[in-house]
Amino acid sequence: MTDQDSKRGGGSGVLIWPTGRLDFSAGCLVMGILNVTPDSFSDGGQFLDAGRAVEHGLAMASKGAAIVDVGAESTRPGSSPVPSDEQIRRAIPVIKAMAGQVKTPISIDTHDVQVAQAALDAGASMVNDITALADDRMARLAAKSQVPVVLMHMQGTPATMQTKPTYGDLVGEVLAFLLERAAKAQAAGIPKERVFIDPGIGFGKTTEHNLALLRDLNRFVATGYRVLVGPSRKRFIGQITGRDNPADRVFGTATVVALCVAAGASVVRVHDVAAMIDVVKVARAIR
Repeated sequence: MTDQDSKRGGGSGVLIWPTGRLDFSAGCLVMGILNVTPDSFSDGGQFLDAGRAVEHGLAMASKGAAIVDVGAESTRPGSSPVPSDEQIRRAIPVIKAMAGQVKTPISIDTHDVQVAQAALDAGASMVNDITALADDRMARLAAKSQVPVVLMHMQGTPATMQTKPTYGDLVGEVLAFLLERAAKAQAAGIPKERVFIDPGIGFGKTTEHNLALLRDLNRFVATGYRVLVGPSRKRFIGQITGRDNPADRVFGTATVVALCVAAGASVVRVHDVAAMIDVVKVARAIR
């Protein structure tokens, strides 16, 4: 951790770990989404073929993605769990091939410890866990492997999360949950600078909930943890703009990304890497 990180709680500077490096000195970075699933809400089925998935992942890296996030289980509203062996079958060949060709850190998007272990063995160097280390074994694995973790808030499960989500104090509850899980990560041996918190846009939240979290994103940034936000092509953008097709929500996504950069987010997770790189560069320059 750099001296600058020590002063600012890990939100800026250069993050280095045994298998990766991320430079936040210019500000927010872009994480590219690589779903190797048949049923993700926006790009399901597009990258089930390993060769095509590798090609897309390498293209995102070449366009400037600082991280490529590989997911083999859809977590769209109403989705069902995917067995560990099937996730491994989908993701591991892609991770192995990419890891041999780029230095860009590869993240595994999973809450399954077996999948995470296989991915790290194959060359992944981050864990993106939508359950925020609900499984203690995931915390121990990340600590032992010395890799960063992304801890996300979700109310319920993907199958139930959009069934009338309710909160008494939305921002306070989400923030308290993430701080509790971040403390758990640190207690397991994961240094603070390797802990990212994610408010979970679209995961057990209505459109108004999502907007409220984005308005108060500075409260998450103020914790000193690096903040990751994943707004890309989400349903709330479609509800605001009237764009039913997720692929048509690029401009709406761009607006959210720019505001996330302005609020001090460290990472934005997106589908449209090249376009969002431009958005981030301009927003960083203004900020």
